[in-house]
Amino acid sequence: MEDALPPIAGNHQNAPISRLIAEVVERCPGERITLGEMAEAFGDRAFGLLILMLCLPGLLPGMASIFGTPMLILGIQMGLGFRKPKLPGFLARQSLKRTDVMRLSTGSSKLLSRIETWVKPRPGPFTSNAADKVVGWLTAYAALMLILPGPGTNGPPAFGTIVMSLGVVENDSKVVGLGILFTILGNLFATAVLVAIAWFGIEALGYVF
Repeated sequence: MEDALPPIAGNHQNAPISRLIAEVVERCPGERITLGEMAEAFGDRAFGLLILMLCLPGLLPGMASIFGTPMLILGIQMGLGFRKPKLPGFLARQSLKRTDVMRLSTGSSKLLSRIETWVKPRPGPFTSNAADKVVGWLTAYAALMLILPGPGTNGPPAFGTIVMSLGVVENDSKVVGLGILFTILGNLFATAVLVAIAWFGIEALGYVF
């Protein structure tokens, strides 16, 4: 691929999230940055960063199904043990506004600055290859919860996924572990709501017919 960006040089395991994003923005002068460009540039941290950047807009009303599908694909790949994303063409061509991506790397992003003060490299049991697979399958499940319609079913799974992806990006076993717990609880809550909706729907049809 002639237009593919080589991975950003440097120590990916220790570089803060904001620096990585800033370098990608600097090297992509267009108005929009594709997921394919980000996957190439983020290198060995692509899964965590892509899932994080897809999960945040996925919380917006009407956007969950759009961003949930790419999350589902990335989660399945991670669950299968892929070390780097292999994005199909239609997914690699999806893009985010350069200005939106830039906001994540600037000093005005107070949330990111605060996150970087307590998320740090802490290798442990939740930064192993086996743990990465667990994160992948939980992300895929959470993506399904984002895609399926249901009142209040987006937020809890998405929150846990965001925490997990932050831990993956920074190689922080403690944060990944917390994210796994939050995601499991969020997925269980969303599943319970969807099952209840389906049950009430079936019961309502029984009264009608």
